[in-house]
Parts: sequence; C-alpha cells; structure tokens
Amino acid sequence: MTDEKVTPEEASAPAGASPEGEQSAEAEAPVETAPSDAVEAGEEDAVQDELGQAQLQVTELTADLQRLQAEYVNYKRRVDRDRELIKENATYAALAPIVDVLDNIDRAREHGELDAGFKAVADQLERVVAGSGLVKFGAVGEVFDPKVHEALSHLGSDPEVTETTVKVLAKAGYRIGERVVRAAQVLVVDPE
Repeated sequence: MTDEKVTPEEASAPAGASPEGEQSAEAEAPVETAPSDAVEAGEEDAVQDELGQAQLQVTELTADLQRLQAEYVNYKRRVDRDRELIKENATYAALAPIVDVLDNIDRAREHGELDAGFKAVADQLERVVAGSGLVKFGAVGEVFDPKVHEALSHLGSDPEVTETTVKVLAKAGYRIGERVVRAAQVLVVDPE
C-alpha cells in the first residue's frame, strides 16, 4: 500500500473517475447499462402483467354492466306489461257489471223510442264505456264463432247460408281489446 493522501474531492468521486472528476466511459458503461436493462425488463414484465390484469378486470366489469343493463331493460318491460295487464283487469272489473245495464237499455230501445231524459243518460253511458274500451259486437248474419258467440239454440238449417250462421241475436257480446267480457248470445242455423 502506498501512503497517498486522498483529498475529499477524490473520496467523493465515483470509482473509476479521474482526479479531474471525469469518469471513464469503459468503467461506466458496463456498470450502468447492464443492471438497468435487467431492471427495465423486469419492470416492463410487471407493467405488462398489471396491464393484462387491468384489461381482464375491465372486460369482466363491462360484462357485468351489460348484464345489469339487460336485466334492467327486461325488468322495465315486465313492469310495463304488468301495468298494462293491471289496467286491463281493472277496466274489465269495472265495466263487466255495466254490461247488464247496457242490455236493459237495448231491451228498452227494442220496445220503442226512449224518452228524452232517459235517452240522454243512455247515450252518455254508452259513450263513456266505449271510451273506456268496451266494444259491443254480434249481429245477425255473422258466421258463428264459438270464441265470441254462445249458441243458445239451434234453429235447424237454412238454404241461404253456407256456414253455421247467427240467425237471431239474443244479447250482444262485449269485449275490451281482445278479451271477451261476455260472448254474444245467439241462435244459429246450419247450411243444408
């Protein structure tokens, strides 16, 4: 060992540095680049792993969101359908008993002209129930349909018809939308 004195500037200088404070390129390159490349490669792998996990999580969350949106749309459709059904059932329950009143009005008309006061009330009642969706159906000459007609009697055959046909309308039928409140009560004839 030599007894050289080291100045404070030389002691703080990195290894391989010249006394002027410069480092040699040969000493710096292998020490700095090799370990930093390995560290950067390790960091890149870690970043790639994190990115892959984040993308997987985004995919899972997107699928969950889409599933929840589909469930909400289905729920909304179901609620809308149920609301419509409840409304139809309430209308049915309210208007079904009025059918008998409408039958009495029809019978009164068959016996003659209604007086002015009663006629105004009958017309208003018919307008109100028609506005609520109650539709009257059934007429003489219609083809008999067991879905909307109730045959009270069979009157035999008639050479003028080609299918079983309504010959007499005993009571008109009523429906709300496609739902039959009461089938038309009829007497029918068959073709010969």
